[in-house]
Parts: sequence; structure tokens; C-alpha cells
Amino acid sequence: MGLEPIHIIGAGLAGCEAAFQAAEAGARVVLYEMRPAKRSAAHRTDALGELVCSNSLKSEQEHSAPWLLKQEMRKLSSLLLRAADRARVPGGHALTVDRDVFSREITEAIEAHPSIEIRREEVTRLPEGTVIIASGPLTSEPLAEEIGRLTGSERLYFYDSISPIVAADSIDMSIAFRASRYGKSLDGTDDYINCPLNKEQYEAFVAALLEAEFYEPHIAEDKTPFFEGCLPVEEIARRGPQTLRFGPMKAAGLPDPRTGRWPYAVVQLRQENQRADSYNLVGFQNHMRFGDQARVFRMIPGLENAEFLRFGQMHRNTYINSPALLRPTLQLKTDPRIFFAGQISGVEGYAESIATGLIAGRNAASEPAVFPRETALGSLCHYITQADSRDFQPANITFDLLPALEHPPRDKNWRRAAVCRRAELAFEEFLHGHDTRVCCQVSG
Repeated sequence: MGLEPIHIIGAGLAGCEAAFQAAEAGARVVLYEMRPAKRSAAHRTDALGELVCSNSLKSEQEHSAPWLLKQEMRKLSSLLLRAADRARVPGGHALTVDRDVFSREITEAIEAHPSIEIRREEVTRLPEGTVIIASGPLTSEPLAEEIGRLTGSERLYFYDSISPIVAADSIDMSIAFRASRYGKSLDGTDDYINCPLNKEQYEAFVAALLEAEFYEPHIAEDKTPFFEGCLPVEEIARRGPQTLRFGPMKAAGLPDPRTGRWPYAVVQLRQENQRADSYNLVGFQNHMRFGDQARVFRMIPGLENAEFLRFGQMHRNTYINSPALLRPTLQLKTDPRIFFAGQISGVEGYAESIATGLIAGRNAASEPAVFPRETALGSLCHYITQADSRDFQPANITFDLLPALEHPPRDKNWRRAAVCRRAELAFEEFLHGHDTRVCCQVSG
């Protein structure tokens, strides 16, 4: 039987990437997934690596921070990015995927790997040996209690929400039009469907949105905040009558071909699958009651007869206070045999979850190492383990997380390109072990 296995709890994005990386490094892996025996509040299938919110892994535009993070992961043979590339659907500059094809690619690869055993059971007590906790933001209550006992700290929370999806053939294309903002697309096509609103339509829509009935949190004493990067659309509207026009309903760069002018406001719809038979309302995550969602969103020109395949909903995400608990290698300070990865570790976003799974899997299977601070991977881990633990909040990858240049160019594009070039050099030195400063080994 050989080596003692690495136990990975949770077969979402982080868990699957961790399992693949550890197995490819020569480890035996036992991957636990509680579905279908027990369901979460948001999952709808039993597939591994299911996407429960958006179908976008963010920007693929060269010299953006999300692009840099994904480039580094591709160089480390990320299974999930390979699956995303195979499941790709049009999405402007974003890496957007058919969520069913994406999950199928991951499931087939994990099931076929000879060094990975999948156990469909809920974990309520940690197994002996090396463990990666990648149970995600929807961690079951018994496991969350076990993590609390293990870490000696309370869990932290934020609210996240999901956008609705409509059937493509229910969109009125005599009103809606196809376009990518400023004509920018990775393959030069018009990737989005756009529903234009004039001033009167926009004001009526905002008024209806603010009058709609919402689901309230079921915990009376809960003062959990929303995640600022994924605010419900009605929460954005409460911040001012024009706020949506400078957020998810921004019309800049989207001229209506019938008028040649930018509309007053726009609702964009992004393709959900490779069949192009469903679209999600971009940025329209919400927690309205389903009846009100149908009524309010059918006020959007082009969606008067929309068939909703999924309504928006809200769920509470769990994460740990990583700066107080984790080493830069993602190991628990008090017990280095235990690693955390994914959204429960304090990152937000699909690519970020995959990234921490990749790091935890590699570190669990060999001598743990700290990625260079200059890289996107290193800066992401630096943030979640070195931020101020008194007011720690989850974060997406941004250039703000990476160290500032000593002599930055004035031009923003040149500055970002320079940060990316520095990251690439540090990353290559790390991989080849040429620089002991950035390739420091951290003993477990």
C-alpha cells in the first residue's frame, strides 16, 4: 500500500486541484465529497468542481492581475484551468465556461487518476495524517464546528449571491443586440447580448427593484456583511439612483446598432453553455423573492417574456481568520499537518480558490515552499496570511496585492506590464531554484 494518503475534504475547485497536484507529485490521495448523501444550500449536481455562482473565471486580458494568476497556474499544469479551456464559451475578455462541461472534465480526470480515491461521505472529524480542508464557503455545520474546535476561533462570514439565468430563445432579439464593450473580445466576436434601457425605463426599473420583497437572513442576530465584490443588485441600487448606471448597467462602449448611440443603461447577458441555449444576467445577483424577480426583471427591454431557468439567490459563506491561523504555506500554525485551501481560507473567486488548492496540494505532497512575493500566487498567499487579523476580509487577486514597483512608469498599462514581467522573472527563478531568496523552503 505504500505511503500514507493525503486526505482532502471537499471536491470543489480547490479540493480537486489540490488532489490532482498532490497525486501528480507522487502522493496517494483520498478525496472526500459529501454530495449526494448531503446537499449544500447552493449546489445542484453531484459533479466534482461544480460552479454554483457565475460561470466566469475573470479576465484573460494580457497584463491584468487575473490573467497573471492564471498564467502562473497554467505553468504549474493546473487541471482545472485545462478543464476551463476545454469548456470555454464566449465571454469577451473573460475566461467563461460551460459549467456542466467544466465539471464533467474535472470529474472524469479525478475519477481516472490511479492515485486518487473518491469517498462520497460527509466528514465530521478530521482523519489522521496530512489533511487539506477545502470544504468551501458552504461547509457543513458539523465540519465547521470541528474546524472551530481545531482552530480555537470563531468562524467569519459574508453573504454572497447568485445571478439568474434565462433561456436564450425567450430573449427578444428585435430589442436586444449583440456586442462586446468597445468591440473587445478574445476572438473578435460580439460575445454579449445587451438589453438597452432609456432614461424612463431605467428609472422605472430602479423604482421597482427598490420596492421588491426580499428574503431576509434567517439568523436574527446576524450582522454579516455582503461581499463588496459581489453585491446584490438591489443593494447597489440603494446607494443612489444612478449607481447601477456606473456599475452592472453601464452602457459605455455598447452602441445600439439601431441608433449608433450608447443607451442610457444596459443589462448584459453572458452565454452559460456551449449550446448557447441559456444566458445569465451579468452582475444581477440578488436576493429578491422569486415572484418579484420575474416581475422586475421582465421590465428589462428584451426580457418581457423571459423564461427563468434559475432565479438569483443568496447564501452565507464561511471562512477562517487566516492571518491569525495560517502560515504562508497554508499550513495551520498550531498543526502543520493541516492545510486550508479555497474560499474557506479567505480568498474570493474561482481562480483564487483553484490557486490555493494548487499550492496546498503541492505543499502537502512535498517540502512546503513559499512562492515569491512578486508573483500573483505568492501575493495571494501573503495577503490571506499576513493581513490584519482584526478586520480580515476575503479578497480577489488585484495588483494592489502585489508589491509596488520601486520606480513605476506613469502610464498604467506600462506599469501593469512591468509588474507582470517582474512576476514572471521571479516565478521562473522560483521554479528553477536559481534564487534561494525566493525559493525559500519552509519546514513543516
